[in-house]
Amino acid sequence: MSITRRHLTQLAAAGGLAAIAPKAHAQTPNEVVFGLIEPLTGAWAKSGDLSRKGAQMAVDDINKAGGIKALGGAKVRLAVGDCGDSPEKSKNAAQRLLADEPNLVGGAGAYVSSFTLAVTEVTERAGVPWFTLSYSDAITNRGFKYIYQTSPTANDQAAAALPTLIALAKAATGKAPTKLGIVMDNTASPVSFTKGLRDGGAAKLGLEIVVDETFTPPLSDAGPVMQRVRSAHPDVLLLLPTSVPDIKLTLEKMNEIGLGHGRLPAINNGGPMGSPDLLRVVGKEMLEGVMFITATWGMKGMEQLIADFRARTGEPWITQDSLSNYAHMWILKEAIEAAGSTDREKVNTAIRAMDNGNLAQYFPGGRVKFDDKGHRVGASLVIAQWQNGVPVTVFPTERATATAIWPKH
Repeated sequence: MSITRRHLTQLAAAGGLAAIAPKAHAQTPNEVVFGLIEPLTGAWAKSGDLSRKGAQMAVDDINKAGGIKALGGAKVRLAVGDCGDSPEKSKNAAQRLLADEPNLVGGAGAYVSSFTLAVTEVTERAGVPWFTLSYSDAITNRGFKYIYQTSPTANDQAAAALPTLIALAKAATGKAPTKLGIVMDNTASPVSFTKGLRDGGAAKLGLEIVVDETFTPPLSDAGPVMQRVRSAHPDVLLLLPTSVPDIKLTLEKMNEIGLGHGRLPAINNGGPMGSPDLLRVVGKEMLEGVMFITATWGMKGMEQLIADFRARTGEPWITQDSLSNYAHMWILKEAIEAAGSTDREKVNTAIRAMDNGNLAQYFPGGRVKFDDKGHRVGASLVIAQWQNGVPVTVFPTERATATAIWPKH
């Protein structure tokens, strides 16, 4: 049916033009869509669930505080994708999310570094700003323009962690460890974390690597691996599985063969070692004294946030997964406020220009600012330790909630 200029004039006068005219692109949206892709099924499902809880709490808090004020109070909706247990599933999840949510402004995920690498291949091509707590150095070393890594990279963590741990050991026992053991899975984060150690980093710190075991998750039997650890007699063990089931198996075997309960100091890298599920399935005695390196944790100054998280989610404490993704949603919100738009390119430009001290309360390091690669400037590590059935922050000292105890070997 053809419509003449006269008909359009009549329709406009009668208020009917809006019914047939397309919406103007400048119209303020009623809803702003944030994305989250996490492993909600498979071996990393608990970490994915904790990530979702943190992100959803942030969205609820943003909406409760008035939504996106620069967009007339537009409310935020969280769209969630399940990346399962493999990079291929992660890639598919990203493609589905972008197809289902064409108005997606930005997002976060996908916990395991290997999964994040796959997801961000998709989000980068679509020009979607994306935040991650994943540790692998490869994430921000690909020349991408839309990826933001709020954690210290695995290489940075390895470089900073061992000198700190050696100092803790020396302060507690009077001597530094000299023999290092490594047990790890072959996902991207532990591979990055240990590369520098094998390439001479351990030797520079006076550490000899006396046992070095790598497995493909899931681990079916921890016996052979841990027996080799016992035979090598390391002074300290880097225990680097990335999933709760594999951590459970290795800790149980350590205990069975006489290495548990603090007999062999064990240090993990990543949030799963502090998972509430681990306490339930392993028990506090087996976890006592175990340390882990993480991007962030519940620290001094976060008391109200931690209390709110516990009350709303029923979880006993806030983890790296929940805390990082809570912060990621707020960073994205502040970028949209600065841009005054949901246009991805404008939002990305606002993230690149950001230098926010208030948002830095969620991380060690003092600020939220990103360098040219997308890595957070000044990102530093946190060390937590299981004490009396609770993982508490013991480093950095100024934000610690407890004093580190070095397990006796």
